[in-house]
Amino acid sequence: MMRYLMDRDDPAPAYLQLYRQLRDDIVRGIYPCGGKLPSKRVIAGELGLSTVTVEHAYALLGDEGYVESRQRSGYYVIFRVDDGFTSPPDNAGAREKPPAGSPRVPDTGKWAPARTEGADPGGQTAAGALPAFPFTVLSRAMRKVISDHGEGILNRSPNLGVPELRGAISRYLDRSRGITVDAGQIVIGSGSEYLYGLIVELLGRGRIYGIESPSYKKIEQVYRACDVRIEKLPLGSDGIESAALKASRAEILHISPYRSFPSGVTASASRRHEYIRWAAKPGRYLVEDDFESEFSVLTKPEETLFALSSGDNVIYMNTFSQTVSPSLRAGYMVLPRHLIPEFMEKLGFYACTVPTYLQYVLAELIESGDFERHINRVRRMKREALKKAEKSIKKD
Repeated sequence: MMRYLMDRDDPAPAYLQLYRQLRDDIVRGIYPCGGKLPSKRVIAGELGLSTVTVEHAYALLGDEGYVESRQRSGYYVIFRVDDGFTSPPDNAGAREKPPAGSPRVPDTGKWAPARTEGADPGGQTAAGALPAFPFTVLSRAMRKVISDHGEGILNRSPNLGVPELRGAISRYLDRSRGITVDAGQIVIGSGSEYLYGLIVELLGRGRIYGIESPSYKKIEQVYRACDVRIEKLPLGSDGIESAALKASRAEILHISPYRSFPSGVTASASRRHEYIRWAAKPGRYLVEDDFESEFSVLTKPEETLFALSSGDNVIYMNTFSQTVSPSLRAGYMVLPRHLIPEFMEKLGFYACTVPTYLQYVLAELIESGDFERHINRVRRMKREALKKAEKSIKKD
């Protein structure tokens, strides 16, 4: 008899409720690595769901690296509860190293063409970049802000950012990313490089900072400019290699779990949980540099370490460079609750580096729904492109 229940009062659709319950059982080891999940028909019959709904939940588990589909056999768990700080298994099923910037096409075992956006986290774009945020929508928001706030746009911003933007980001993260935080945990700053510097000032220069290798070059450049020691940890096909992480002396781990630039590597579910276990040691922190994951082709938000972790030791950061425009030079970080007093004591005097007017514009875009509509439009376009890539691979 199935132990899963569909809550009619839960606003989440049935496939997401089932996905979450199955994921939690996989993480707890109820379904061990190598074990087979119940058939779609069995779950559908016992829960009163359609097989399409169950298949959707299984597809999400597969996309995030918890299970894999085997033709004419079913779905098998590939998440390893004990994955972490052990050498990767030496078997024929080990994953190959992907071409740079190439995401795996779901259920094909092949790699899609390398990313062609021509963009880096700093917002430098080239031909083939992600569709631009509609200028007419942006200009309308700008006019509305001027009309609503008048001379208020000339006022100095509070040091952490205007309450309107911090509140809008808090609500957006809650409904769209599974991150539930107070606006008081959010700090606004002028882009990722500025926020990297604040993180060093907050956590200390005497620590060792681990970064992915390869990684976005400005991460290393900022840390070196701040005169901190770094360790470059090699990326495998699904995240930082376990042996390297085990041997590392780092106390801070700076990672981009979704399509790390420039490699395009996305950390698997096993690897993400490994990062969280690594950070369980007192004094360790994860810096989750979340670049471009809003544009994931999944039909649910990408898992964030901040939402997965219960350790209150993950600093989540993101910018509006890709989602709106690199010219805005605006980003934000979400601090663990226990670090807020220390941040205010050490850095609370820093003036916010993003103009008040631009903060009001971003708040208007988020609260009006225009921000998420643009993201959803791009995601639909990327899904269509991926379907075409899948068809092309199958023909080959």
